Amino acid sequence: MGYQLMIEAPRRVGVVEYEEPALAPQEVRLRTLYSGISAGTELTLYRGSNPYLEKSWNAGWRLFEPTDAGSWSYPHPAIGYEELGEVTEVGAEVVGILAPGQLVWGAWGHRSTHVVPADWALQRRLPGGVDPVCGIFGQIGSIALNAILDADIHLGETVAVFGQGVPGQMVTRLAKASGAEVVAIDRLPQRLELARSGGADHVINGASVDAAAAVKELTGGRGADVSIEISGSYAALHEAIRATARNSRVVVSGFYQGGAAPLRLGEEFHHNRVELVSSQIGGIARHLDHRWDRLRLEQTIMRLQQVGKVDFQRLITHRFPARDLQQAYELLDQTPEAVGQVVLEFQA
Repeated sequence: MGYQLMIEAPRRVGVVEYEEPALAPQEVRLRTLYSGISAGTELTLYRGSNPYLEKSWNAGWRLFEPTDAGSWSYPHPAIGYEELGEVTEVGAEVVGILAPGQLVWGAWGHRSTHVVPADWALQRRLPGGVDPVCGIFGQIGSIALNAILDADIHLGETVAVFGQGVPGQMVTRLAKASGAEVVAIDRLPQRLELARSGGADHVINGASVDAAAAVKELTGGRGADVSIEISGSYAALHEAIRATARNSRVVVSGFYQGGAAPLRLGEEFHHNRVELVSSQIGGIARHLDHRWDRLRLEQTIMRLQQVGKVDFQRLITHRFPARDLQQAYELLDQTPEAVGQVVLEFQA
């Protein structure tokens, strides 16, 4: 029997068991070793704020539609999209191609096992030299890298990164690796220190100073060449717009919840002709999607870790047994200032 972690109701977690399916000839079975928690997207389901809970997603029209029931309801599987697993069984046609013991990264939810096509697993084998726990960063890292591609950074430009949670820390490191002068903005001193140690050239505490004015001062009044907002805070998005140079862009990468009262589009956005670019992992920038896709993003994140261009392992602060998801969520929900990347460890 396998088991899957569930959100039974807002702020209540449970576990359900399931029967292991038989393998088809071209499939492999993975045993999950590690599963990372996304403190943004996952908590929207845990807190009950995710739009899928109250509206129905029309995939054909790509519209959210008000309905009596949303696309999702409780109980619902915990979202989970940062997994690393070990091959434990291979189908008859996979023998000699993949073998038990090989490590595979991907996204399959907070569940103890998963069955995938062999071709899928072959493309996601963990590179040598990468610590297995860092396999969890495939998708969350690709979200950060996608924001970098949307930012269209040029060597020597100033990039302001608003939000220094785990995705923001990744964006800061990737922007620095792209040749930018990076300004990291957050309201938590611990996060700013981590950003500085990860390569940020300047750090700004938005709780104590006018962040946009500080960015303007650092750039001689011009503003950031591009800002990336990845906290999911409307107030931070407003500050990112204020901090950005005239006729320049803000990459909007956070998952925002509810209404946008702090966002005042009649102010700097309107007067400075600021461009807002939506960055979401479901798509790639139009001028790049003929040669970049989701798999290339994820493979690139693994390769950058392999060659030491980025160090994401330092972002991990807590590990919990997988069945302790309730405790892990409560920590992220109630004391975000004390936690970075949380990892669930699955027992054999």
